[in-house]
Amino acid sequence: MEPSASYQERACRLPGAVLWTKPALGRTGGRASAGRTGAARAGLVLPDGCMDLLWTEGRLLVAGPDTRAFHPGPGLRGPWAGVRFRPGAAPALLGVPAHELRDRRVELADLRPAAEVRRLTEGIDAAPDPAAALEALALRLAADAQPEDPLIRAVAASLAAGRSVAATAETVGLGARQLHRRSLAAFGYGPKTLARILRLQRALALARSGVPQAETATRTGYADQAHLARDVRELAGLPLTALLSS
Repeated sequence: MEPSASYQERACRLPGAVLWTKPALGRTGGRASAGRTGAARAGLVLPDGCMDLLWTEGRLLVAGPDTRAFHPGPGLRGPWAGVRFRPGAAPALLGVPAHELRDRRVELADLRPAAEVRRLTEGIDAAPDPAAALEALALRLAADAQPEDPLIRAVAASLAAGRSVAATAETVGLGARQLHRRSLAAFGYGPKTLARILRLQRALALARSGVPQAETATRTGYADQAHLARDVRELAGLPLTALLSS
């Protein structure tokens, strides 16, 4: 959905990332803790190929790449600040393959030394602007990480533009097995799944802009409107009409 009055995004100093904030779930309604595009009901987060670094008071977490809609539990209700990384960018910053975090929310202390994370969490808790403090942490992680792989960026850009997996593999000069292996580490799943998720996001953006569903299906590469409807229900757990009315 379009960002609600409760969910706010702002420019992030980390290239390709988005900085966002969200009040506690249930206070004003709206989007979920993970800050992803496409919350259809209070708390629902749809797959988008991204990973997030999350802060809520007393905790730092990482939201892994989703393959299905995520519903935050009682311990994930905010308030929140987050840095949403573009597809493929987070694993280098966190030092963990994306597939190990697929469909998971994990404590940052599970990935980095606990004493370090405790100190970082306390600093963000005490900051006058926790989102800005979280952004600064993301910048430090990026400065210490290996440079982002341009091949991975090229794969994400090609699939986001609607090109086929075969055409993408040819463009970046990888065989099917190599592309799948590299995609698992960078995105958390193979290129076919990423392409499907990114196509869903393109379709939702078009449909929310007022494009009829049949035309949306055609323009985003679905066989027909029924194919679009099935894909939305499988990935989001809701019919397209419910997402559009949220």
